[in-house]
Amino acid sequence: MVDDLLLRLDGLTEYAALRPVTATGTNLLGLVKHLTMAEVWFFGRAFGRPFPEPLHWWDDDAEEGTDLRATEDESRAEIVERYGRACAHSDQTIAQLDLDALGHVPSWPRPDVTLHSMLVHVLSETSRHAGHADIVRELLDGAVGSSPTLSQVAERDAEEWERYRARIEATARRFQTRGFPTRSVEGR
Repeated sequence: MVDDLLLRLDGLTEYAALRPVTATGTNLLGLVKHLTMAEVWFFGRAFGRPFPEPLHWWDDDAEEGTDLRATEDESRAEIVERYGRACAHSDQTIAQLDLDALGHVPSWPRPDVTLHSMLVHVLSETSRHAGHADIVRELLDGAVGSSPTLSQVAERDAEEWERYRARIEATARRFQTRGFPTRSVEGR
C-alpha cells in the first residue's frame, strides 16, 4: 500500500505534487506527510519507541496544518524519504513486539491499545488516505488505476468518458426532483 500511495507521485512536476485540489487544500505530498506522522505516532510514540528525527510540525509553536502540506523549506524528496524511514521504523516496532503488546494514545477514549488494534487502525488510516490520493491524482491529470501498467478502470478516450459521466449525471438529476430526504452522518 505504501508503494501504491507513492506511485501517485510518479511523473508529476513539483507543482502538481504540491498543488491543493480541494477546498480544504488536500494535496499529494500533504497526504504523504500526514501518513508519516501516523506511522511515527502510532508505531513510535504510542509504544515508547520515539522516531529518531525531529518532526517540527509537532512542535507547540508549529503553524496549524503543516502536517498536511509541504512547507517552503521541505522538498518532495525529503518528504518521500522521511515517509520511507518512518515506515521502516514502524516495521521494526511491529517485528519486535507481540501483537498483544500495549501502546498508549492519551487522546483516545480507550487510550491503552494493543499492537494488533493499532495495525488495524493504521491500515484503515493509510487505506483511506491512499483513496484520497487516487482522487487527487485523477483531478490533477486524469491518471487512474493502481499502477501505471495495471488499471481497474475501463479504457476510454476523453469523449467516451464524457458520455459515461453524462449518463451518471443524468441519473443523479432524475433524483433531484424526487424529494428524497437526505440523512446526515449524525442521523445514522
